[in-house]
Amino acid sequence: MATKKIANPQDIYQIKVTLLGTDPPIWRRLLVPAALTLAQLHDVVQTAMGWQNGHMHEFRAGQRYFGKPDPDDRSMGMDPVENERTARLSEVLRKNGPKLIYTYDLGDSWEHAIVLEKQLPVDSNASYPVCTDGQLACPPEDCGGIPGFYDLVDALADPKHKQHKELGDWLGYDFDPLAFSIDSVNRMFLPARRRAKAVKN
Repeated sequence: MATKKIANPQDIYQIKVTLLGTDPPIWRRLLVPAALTLAQLHDVVQTAMGWQNGHMHEFRAGQRYFGKPDPDDRSMGMDPVENERTARLSEVLRKNGPKLIYTYDLGDSWEHAIVLEKQLPVDSNASYPVCTDGQLACPPEDCGGIPGFYDLVDALADPKHKQHKELGDWLGYDFDPLAFSIDSVNRMFLPARRRAKAVKN
């Protein structure tokens, strides 16, 4: 009978983060310490995907919600929110397959599925987090969720589109939906790696 591998907080998790509703899918593959808190994982996903961290977010694992608890939630009959600063990735994602759902910008509702692909031993010569693979550019902030994103992509790609100039001016920069660079993501991870190294020392 196969035994289930129990997560060790010292393990490294290989996770895949996929932006739900995108076709072809926008995704990143990451190596992260299993001991990360969900608050730290939020920062990692923001960097890896290319978000700007300007909106509220939450995590969902089954019926459990994680974020920044608000004492007023219970009095208003809302589901209790567990503290993302004390919940660790190894506690909520313990086996391959089941998803952790991360939602960024509760208005545009960018939902990401976070799946544990492998548990790996720590490589003493490596620094974490690390991006090892991925596909396509992150949507621009505040573009209206998945439908607004694809409307934006269509308008920018067609100079004859009635909103081509308007949306190009709104965006303010050239957007290439196919662009993705592992090296760029890992350069952005450097400050987080330095902080993690300082904590160890």
